[in-house]
Amino acid sequence: MRLPIDPHADPARRAWVACPGCDDARDCGTCLDRRNCRNHWRYMIGNKGHRVHLQCPNCTHMWTLDTSCGRRGGRA
Repeated sequence: MRLPIDPHADPARRAWVACPGCDDARDCGTCLDRRNCRNHWRYMIGNKGHRVHLQCPNCTHMWTLDTSCGRRGGRA
């Protein structure tokens, strides 16, 4: 089931991380070079401390990413 885009989503607040829902950037040269791609960004919905809430505009998947030092995983 596709979710609607969150009403708090603002294209001015973006993050460039891989989407665990669709992995749409897997073959993008710009993303593979770890540069900010004009196509594969995520809405940054909000945050609580070092936990960032994101939504993919492609598949509408929402997840939380822990950005604290040494942490790399997210939570769906």
